[in-house]
Amino acid sequence: MRGRLRPCDPPGGAAPAHCGAVTSRPRAGGRGAAGAGGGGTGPDGAGSAEPRPGPVRCPECAAAPGNMGRQSPPRNGVGAHDFDAKKKRKVAEIYQALNSDPIDVPKLRRMAISEGGLLTDEIRCKVWPKLLSVNTDDLPPLPAGKELREGNKDYQQVLLDVRRSLRRFPPGMPDDQREGLQEELIDIILHVLKCNPQLHYYQGYHDIVVTFLLVVGDKLATALVEKLSMHHLRDFMYPTMDNTKQILNYLMLIIDQVNPEVHDFMQSAEVGTIFALSWLITWFGHVLSDFRHVVRLYDFFLACHPLMPIYFAAAIVWHRKQEVLDCECDMASVHHLLSQIPQDLPYESLISKAGDIFVQFPPSKLTKEAAQAAQAERTAASTFKDFELASVQQRPDTVLRQRFRERLRGEERLRGEERTKSILTKPRTNRFVKLAVMGLTVALGAAALAMVKSALEWAPKFQLQIFP
Repeated sequence: MRGRLRPCDPPGGAAPAHCGAVTSRPRAGGRGAAGAGGGGTGPDGAGSAEPRPGPVRCPECAAAPGNMGRQSPPRNGVGAHDFDAKKKRKVAEIYQALNSDPIDVPKLRRMAISEGGLLTDEIRCKVWPKLLSVNTDDLPPLPAGKELREGNKDYQQVLLDVRRSLRRFPPGMPDDQREGLQEELIDIILHVLKCNPQLHYYQGYHDIVVTFLLVVGDKLATALVEKLSMHHLRDFMYPTMDNTKQILNYLMLIIDQVNPEVHDFMQSAEVGTIFALSWLITWFGHVLSDFRHVVRLYDFFLACHPLMPIYFAAAIVWHRKQEVLDCECDMASVHHLLSQIPQDLPYESLISKAGDIFVQFPPSKLTKEAAQAAQAERTAASTFKDFELASVQQRPDTVLRQRFRERLRGEERLRGEERTKSILTKPRTNRFVKLAVMGLTVALGAAALAMVKSALEWAPKFQLQIFP
C-alpha cells in the first residue's frame, strides 16, 4: 500500500528524481493558482497555525506559468488560509481519491464537476492526467523546436495564430517570458501534429493548448493535449469541418428540447449556429477573458462526455432566453447578441443546468434525433434531385419546340384521321407544359439551395474574423 500523497507527490507515492522542494518565484501578473498544500493546508484539509515560507511543489507544477509567483490561490479569489470548511473537505476528498489504490477516478470526476471544480492549478496538475488516463511517471522529452519546424506544413499558420494570442497570457507578464511561452506553445502544437499525422490543425486549437501550458507546463501539457486531441477534440481535427458542423447542429436540437419558443424564434431569424463555433472548438477559451472561468470549465469538460461543451452552449442560450426573445427577429441582430458572450455568467448554475440537460437529453437520444432529421433531409434531397433532373430535361422552351415538331409530324401522318385523336393529345401537351413550369420553379430552388450550401462551405474561411 502506498503512502499518502502530498500536493507534490507523484501518483506512484515516491517522489521522482525531478521532484524537490521549490520556493515559489515572484513574477509580475501571475495567473495560476498555488496548490492546496500551500500555506499549511495538507491533503487531509488540516491547516497548521503558522504559514510555511513557501509551498513544496513538483517542478512540473511549480514551473507552470500559471503557478509561479504565489503561495496561495488568488486566482480563485481566496488564499490558502481562507479556505472555508467546505473547500477544505473537498481538498481532503480529492487527495483521498488520489491516495486510493487504485486511484478513485470516478470520485475525481465528481470533484471536478461539483461546485468550484478542482479549486487550484496544483490540484489540476494531479487530477487532469487521471481524468485523461495519462501516465505522468515517464513523460518523454520534447524534441528541439528547429527539428519540429523545418518543413512542417502547419508551421506558418500556427505561428500566425500564436502571435495573435497575446491576451491569453497573464497581463503584466514580461515580454521575454511571454515570448518564451509562445515558442513553447508552437512546439507543443507541432509535436502533437507530427506524432499524429491523421490530425489536422484548426484555427482555435492553440486556445486550448495554451490553457494547458499555463496550468501544467510544457512537458505535461504535451502529453495531455495529445490524448485530448485523439478523443475529445478528434471531431474538430478531420480534414473537413463536416463533423464540427454536425455537432453544431446538435445545438438547435438541444435548444428545441429545453425551450421550443427560443428554438422557433432562432429558426425564424435564420441565425444558424455559427455564433457558437468559437465556443465549441476552443472550449470557450477564446471568448472568456477571466482565466478562472476558463479552467473551471476545463475541469468540467475533462470530467464529462466529449459533447458536453455543446450542452453548455445550449445552457448559455437558455440562460439568455429573454434577451433572445426581446431581440429583433433577424439574423444579424440575433447573431450579434449571441456571439457577444457575457463575462459575468453564473458559471456554476450553467454547469448544473448543462448537466441536467445532458441527463434528460443524452447523446444517444441526440444522435438518434439527428439521424432521423438527416434521413428526412436525405429523402427530401433525393426527391429534389429528381425534380432538378426533370427541370433540366423539361425546360419550357425545349418542351414547346419538341411538342411543335411532334405536332407537325403527327399532322403529316394522321392527316385525315378522326378529329378526336388531336383532341386527346391537347391535354397531354398542357400537362407537359405544367410540368415544365414546375421544373423551372424547382431549378430556381436549386440555385437558392446551392447558394446556401456555398455559404456553409465558405463559413470556415471566415474564421479570421471569428477569431480576431
